[in-house]
This record gives sequence, structure tokens and C-alpha cells, in this order.
Amino acid sequence: MNTPELLDPLLGPWMKGFPPAAGPMRRSQVGQQGWHLFGGNVPLPLAVVRASALAHNLGWMQRFAAERGVGLAPHGKTTLSPQLFAAQVRAGAWGITVANAAQAQVAVAAGVSRVLVANQVLTPPELGSLQRLLAGHPGLRIVFLLDSAAQLALIEATQPAMAFEVLLEIGLPGGRTGCRTHEEALALARLAHASAAVRLVGVEGYEGLGATGEEASDRQMAEGLMARIGAVARALDEEGLFEASQRAPADEAGHVLVSAGGSGIFDLVASGLRPELSRPVQGLLRSGCYVTHDHGRYQRLVSVLNRRIGCDATVGLQAALEVWTTVQSMPEPGLAILTAGRRDVSYDIEMPVPVRMCARGERVPHDAPRHWSVSGMNDQHAYLRLGEDAAGLRVGDRVSLGISHPCTTFDKWRWMAIVDDDWRIVDALVTWF
Repeated sequence: MNTPELLDPLLGPWMKGFPPAAGPMRRSQVGQQGWHLFGGNVPLPLAVVRASALAHNLGWMQRFAAERGVGLAPHGKTTLSPQLFAAQVRAGAWGITVANAAQAQVAVAAGVSRVLVANQVLTPPELGSLQRLLAGHPGLRIVFLLDSAAQLALIEATQPAMAFEVLLEIGLPGGRTGCRTHEEALALARLAHASAAVRLVGVEGYEGLGATGEEASDRQMAEGLMARIGAVARALDEEGLFEASQRAPADEAGHVLVSAGGSGIFDLVASGLRPELSRPVQGLLRSGCYVTHDHGRYQRLVSVLNRRIGCDATVGLQAALEVWTTVQSMPEPGLAILTAGRRDVSYDIEMPVPVRMCARGERVPHDAPRHWSVSGMNDQHAYLRLGEDAAGLRVGDRVSLGISHPCTTFDKWRWMAIVDDDWRIVDALVTWF
């Protein structure tokens, strides 16, 4: 994969949200055009990221991890954007987490030197892809998850030229992947230690799917998982089943990796990422949605987190991503049809939230009325319910939609505009889903 083309690809009017009258240009040239979101330069809908909120979130999350003595390996599947990967690494991230071998290629091409594949890798094409990446990048480290003897046998069948580094995954009953019992984890670790195909370098779990925002149940689930992870790590350490990395620098090769952390209750797992072992431990949080945060699910979960850690919401994570739309029609009282739908905005958890409005001909938006709501979406349309107060909304006005769950908005856009606090388009990012 060509790194310059990955970081600075050609954009043009064949992409939604790109000015149809503009000629093709490199991503890096977008910020030089003098475009304004409300200046009639760009068609809507358009996904935009506010630069100030993005910078704030990058710094906030890195400080959160550093204050707890753990590293940050943010999940790149949230954005799959090389520009954001680079920004996260510049901010101090240990590396980038991905979901599969294809995403690992994007991360490596973007210059990431430590990649954590938070998933089981087991097919010959994916294993072969990782082997080629490792062979072609001497300074690269890739780690993925192991949770069964069956997976280990499939890895061994490919007879890898170099042993893969793996983390033993500890799972939750009724949940997704991962060893369900302590005994099962120990038995698999012993098999891994005896195998020439893998090197066991740590332990991993994932609590994110169980987050509800209800304090007692979230704490019980997360702390219970971390207690299990710690117990397994200590047992493996006592048996000498962890191995040193053959890819890491000498000063970190012997570190045991212990990882967890979704985007909603990461504070509840952070303290469990540094179990006391006979060798150094590198704890790794994998939260990904923090980078743009949202106006829905994660805003609610993190508001509870803020109370737990004593963080004022005004200085906590900020929603940075919005999808701006145009009012296309007002066919009946109390209803406006917007020019964005399921092809443009997340809807897998809940409908988007009207956040701001900007009258046609104006360049300064203001907050949308709190009683407005989106009741449904088609592929290209959203149904904005205005109630009895339309707040002067007219056809041609602009409305921004805040999202719930940023992952499934990022994958709907090949490029997004980055705007400053005056809504000038100052940069752009691209995605590689």
C-alpha cells in the first residue's frame, strides 16, 4: 500500500459532500480553498469534525491513561482514518488497535509501529497478510488474540515463518469471544507456550458490550472481568508461560501486555490493567470512540464516568462529529425533511439528535430547540419532528445532526471536513473502510 496515496489521496466531485464545481485535489489541499461550511461552497449533507473538540479529546484521553500509569492503544476501527491514527500516535498513543488484518495494513501504511488486532486471526489469507507485514517492516510489532485450541491448530497449520505474538483472551459468560473459565485459559496458555507458531505475551478482555450506564451493574461486571484477567495473568506468570517479544525494543520486550477498555466505562477497568507480576506489565486501554465522542450513547455513559472520577462535564470529552443537512421540504406542520438518511448518519443504536441550526444566508449557527427530534430515516432522508414550535425553520435552512455511536457514521464517508470554531473548512480527513 502506497503511504503517500493513503495519507493524501485524490478527492473530487465523485465523493458525496465534495463541491461539484471544484476540480480533483489532494486531501492536503482542501484546507487551502477558503471554503466555509455555510458559504455556499460545499453541498450538504456533509460530515464535519470540529478541530478544537478533536484536539481536546486527544489530549484528555492521553492524560487520563498517563495519570493511571497505562498506555493507550485506541481502537482504529472507529474511524479507520490515517490522519486520526497519526494524530493519536503524536498525542502519545502506544499504538493502534484494529479489528482485522486489512485494517492492520492501513495502520502500518499510516506509519503505526505497534498494532493490536483485538480479534482472533485464524484464516490463511489473514495470517499470511500479517506475516508479510512483519517481514516487510523490521520495526513493526503486531499482536492478536487467542481463545481456543482450535484457533491455535489453524495457526500452526500455516507453519508461519515467524511466531505470532498473541494475547490470551478472557471472555464473559454469554458474551462474545474469549476463554470462559480459569482452567480453560490455563490449558490453552500451556498449549500456546509449547507451540512454535505463537508467543504468549499477555492477557486481554473486553467489557464494552456489557456497559449499561447503571453504576452498580457496570462496576460489578467490569471489576469482575478484571479480577479474572488478573488471576489468569498471575497464574501464567507463576508457571512461566509468558514469553518475551522478539519484535519489541529491548527495554519493553519482556513486558507482559494486559489490555481491556471500551469507550463507555474505561475507568472501571483501568485500575486492573497493572496486576503485580514477576515481570513488568504494560497496561493498554483500547477506547476508540473518545476521539470524536458523540451526542448519544457515549455521552450518556461518559457522563456517569465523569461523576465517578470527579470530572466536570464541561472539561470532559466533547462531541466533535456532526452531519450537516439541508431542510429539503416542510410538507406538513411540525415536520421537516432533511437531506441525510441511513446512508449518512448512524442509526444502529438510536436516531441522531438535532444539535444546531443555521438559517440560509447566515454563517453563524445556534442551538436547535431541545424538543426537536428525528423520528425516522430513509436511505437519503430524515424526518425532523418540530412539535408546535418550528423556531422559524424554513426550506433551505441548515440543521446539524449529532450522532450516537461514531463508528457507524465514519464508515459512511470517504472524506470528512475539519472545521474551526468559525466553521471554516481548514483541513480534511479520509477513511479507508
